[in-house]
Amino acid sequence: MNRLLGLVLLCAGLYGCSDAGYLPYAPHALAPDAINALVADASARNGVPAALTNAVLMAESAGNPSAISRVGAEGLMQLMPGTAEACGIANPFDPEANVDCGTRYLHELLNRYGNNVELAVAAYNAGPGAVDSYHGIPPYAETRAYVARVLSAYRSY
Repeated sequence: MNRLLGLVLLCAGLYGCSDAGYLPYAPHALAPDAINALVADASARNGVPAALTNAVLMAESAGNPSAISRVGAEGLMQLMPGTAEACGIANPFDPEANVDCGTRYLHELLNRYGNNVELAVAAYNAGPGAVDSYHGIPPYAETRAYVARVLSAYRSY
C-alpha cells in the first residue's frame, strides 16, 4: 500500500499526470485499441487521414507515450516543446493532448504543402524550414528513411 501511495504522490506532485493517472517516463506502449481510438478522434477533429496520423505516431514512438528523443521531442507524436507550447499543452506526455496536437500540426503541414504528404511528413521530421530551404525533401539520410517508412506504413493501413 505504501508503494502505491508513493507512486500516486510522485505522479501528482512531480509530473502532473493526466486525469487517467498516466505516469510519464514509465516504459510502456499503449494498447493498439487505445492508440486507434486516440488517432481516430484526433484525425476526425483535425481533418487528417487516420492512417497518416497512425503511421507518423508509430514511426515517432512505436506507441510509447513516455518516449523522449535525443533532441527533446516528447510523447506519442514526439512533439518538440515549442510545438506543444503552441498547442497549449501543459503535459506533452498526456496521450490525448499529444495526439491532438501532433495531428493539428500535421494538418498545418498538409495545408502548407498543398496536401503533398511526402513534404508534410518530411517537414514533421526535419522541420518546415529544412523542407523550404531545399525546395523538397531534405537530403538528410534520417529524414529520407523516415519519409519512406511513414509512407510505406500509410499506404498499408
